[in-house]
Amino acid sequence: MSRSDKEQGSPSLEHIALFNGLAPDTLLRIQQHCVWHRYDPGEPVVNYLETSSEVYFIASGEVHVRIYSLEGKAVTFCDLTAGEMFGEVAAIDNAPRSASIEARTSCLIASMPGGAFRRLLETEPALALALLQYFAAKIRTLTTRVYEVSALAVANRIQAELLRLAKQVPQKGKCASIASAPTHAEMASRISTHREAVTRELNRLSRIGIIERRGTNLVVKDIDRLIAMVHEATGE
Repeated sequence: MSRSDKEQGSPSLEHIALFNGLAPDTLLRIQQHCVWHRYDPGEPVVNYLETSSEVYFIASGEVHVRIYSLEGKAVTFCDLTAGEMFGEVAAIDNAPRSASIEARTSCLIASMPGGAFRRLLETEPALALALLQYFAAKIRTLTTRVYEVSALAVANRIQAELLRLAKQVPQKGKCASIASAPTHAEMASRISTHREAVTRELNRLSRIGIIERRGTNLVVKDIDRLIAMVHEATGE
């Protein structure tokens, strides 16, 4: 079960991307509508088709966004990290949850009632615009993923996923170190394949010097070469 974090001090929403640029007093008013919770790795936050409307803001940690098939196979749409949010779709349309959310790591997350979130969008035009821009970025990302699953070979999908991960972290020259990299099974779930295929391709990329495993970090040693491989497969 999640645990209320009120007794452990006053965590803040100041690093949530949607709230960038808001005045401190506005941010304080928003926080008054929130309740804070901690989640352990693997713990569910919301369930697929659940009829709730809270919006959630991730202060620390990472979560999976996924749906489980009747056979128990996990289909992962994305992972969300500190500064991101989820649950806004159900808050806006009052329909059941479109995916399950579960903690990938230990998380500190704020929840806000859906009604309070909708009123906030009505009174803060800058926030409403930021949410539209957020939706536009999500649509572009999901469009790219649908294309990759439909048109690319498994090896190319793995390369494209690696490139996405590498672009999310700071680069040092041609290198990018992906901390706490997803497991082979997690990566397989993201790109609609199986763990063995991911293992084979990552081993091949390691042999030709593009990646290297260093503890829990996955290091892309030549990001330019990886970009060229993805470009050759997609034409982008």
